[in-house]
Amino acid sequence: MKNIAKLILVSTLGGIISLGAYKMFFEKPEVRTYFEAPANYQPKQTNYVPGTAPEDFVMAAEKSVHSVVHVKTAVVANMPQVQSPFDLFFGMPKAAPDGRLQLGTGSGVIISKDGYIVTNNHVIENAEEILVGLNSGEEYRAEVIGTDPTTDIALIKISDEVDRLPYLDFSNSDNIKVGEWVLAVGNPFNLTSTVTAGIVSAKARSIGIINERAAIESFIQTDAAVNPGNSGGALVNTKGELVGINSAISTRTGSFEGYSFAVPSNLAKKVVADLKEYGTVQRAFIGVNISDVNQSLADELDLDVNSGVYVAGLSENGAAADAGLMKGDVIVAINNRKVSKSAELQEIIGAKRPGEKVKLSVLREGDTEDFEVTLRNVNGTTKRIRKEDLEFLTLLGGSFREINDKEKRAYRIPYGVKITEVNSGILADQDIPEGFIITQINQKPIKNIEDINEAGMNLPKEKPVIIFGVLPNGREKYFAFGF
Repeated sequence: MKNIAKLILVSTLGGIISLGAYKMFFEKPEVRTYFEAPANYQPKQTNYVPGTAPEDFVMAAEKSVHSVVHVKTAVVANMPQVQSPFDLFFGMPKAAPDGRLQLGTGSGVIISKDGYIVTNNHVIENAEEILVGLNSGEEYRAEVIGTDPTTDIALIKISDEVDRLPYLDFSNSDNIKVGEWVLAVGNPFNLTSTVTAGIVSAKARSIGIINERAAIESFIQTDAAVNPGNSGGALVNTKGELVGINSAISTRTGSFEGYSFAVPSNLAKKVVADLKEYGTVQRAFIGVNISDVNQSLADELDLDVNSGVYVAGLSENGAAADAGLMKGDVIVAINNRKVSKSAELQEIIGAKRPGEKVKLSVLREGDTEDFEVTLRNVNGTTKRIRKEDLEFLTLLGGSFREINDKEKRAYRIPYGVKITEVNSGILADQDIPEGFIITQINQKPIKNIEDINEAGMNLPKEKPVIIFGVLPNGREKYFAFGF
C-alpha cells in the first residue's frame, strides 16, 4: 500500500515539474502594461497634422470656387494646324478647314474686384471672342490686356461695370512645402466649379512643354486631379490663397494620370503686374548659358559640389560678364536663397525686372564669392519697354547691343548697333546675319537700340525699309524689304 502511495506521489510531482518546465521554456507569459494618464491628457490621432482637417478643405473650397471662372473662346481656324502639347489637355479649339469658329474652354482666376482675371496664354491664344462665366451663372465678354507665352500666363478683363467681384489673393509660393495639401479648382470637361485635392509633389519642375526660346518653367507639381478644362484655374492652399495657376499634366492619354503642374503664384503675380503697367512683360536676364550640376557633371569637370547651376558660357558684354562671373562658375545662391537647379534660378530671375540688382553667390575653385549683377532686358539695356515700343524690334526678331570703342576703331565707324543673336523674324527672313552692325535705317543714324525702334515705327508704309551697315568681315552692305 505504501508503495502505491509513493508511486502516486512521484507521478504527481513529475507532472507538476513537467508542466512547470513547459510553462517556463515554451509558453510566453501574457504581459499587460498599465499607465495612468496625466490629468490634462487628450488622446490624439497619430496621423493628424495641423491644417489638414476636412473643415479646412471646406473653407478653402468655399472661398475659391466663387473666384474661379469658366473661360470660353472662339477661334477662327482657316486650315488644319499642328497641335501643341497643350491641345490634348486643355480643350483647345480644333482646326477646321472651312474657317468656322471653333470653341475652346478653360478656366481663369479673378484677382481683383473690378474684373481682372489671370489665365493661361494658350487658353485665349488667337481667340476672336472671349466669354467668361461666373460661378453665379452670369456671363461677360472679356478683353485681352496682355499675354506672356514664355510663362504661359495671360491677363484678361471683363466689363468695367462689374466692380464687386469675389477674388483670390496671391500668396507667397516660395513658402509652400513639398507634402503640403493643395486644392485644384477649375472647370474640367465643362463641369463648372470642380474642386480636387492633393499634395505638393515637387517644386521647380521643368517639363519642356513651353515652346519658347526664353521659356520659364519652374512648375509646382501636385497630385491633385486636373483634366481638360482646368487650364488657367486656381491652385490654392488650405487657407484659400492662390499659390499657382494650373497649366499642364503629365499624360499619355490626354487625361489625368497622376501629376499636374502649376505656374507659381510669385511668377504669375509679377507677369500680371507687368502686363497691367507696361502691356508687356519686363523680362530680366543675367546673360549666361546654364545647366544643372549633377554627379556626372561634377565628376567630369572635377567640381566641388554635385548641385547648383553651372555657368557654361556668358553673353558678350552681358550683365554677368560685366559683373565678373566666368565660365566654369557654379551659382549656388541668389540673394542668399539656395538654388540647386536651373529652374529655380529662372524662376527667381523671372520675378525680377531689368535694372534690378541681385547678389549671386558663386563657387569658384573651391571658394564662394559674391557678385552684384544688374539685370538687363533682352536687348542688353536696363530700360523697361512698353508694348508700343516693342513692335518693330519684335518683328526684327533678334538681340542687339551698342558697339563698343574697340569695334568702333576696328570698323572705323562712329556708332552702330550690333546684332548679337538672330531668331525668327525679319532678320532671319532677309538673311541678315548675326554680327551685322546696323548704322542706318532709311538714312537715319542708329546709335542705340531705341533708335532702331523709332526709325522702324516712323517709316511710311508705302516705302521699303533699307537697313545699312557693316558685315563681320568689314564689308558694307544694305538690306531692303517691305514692312
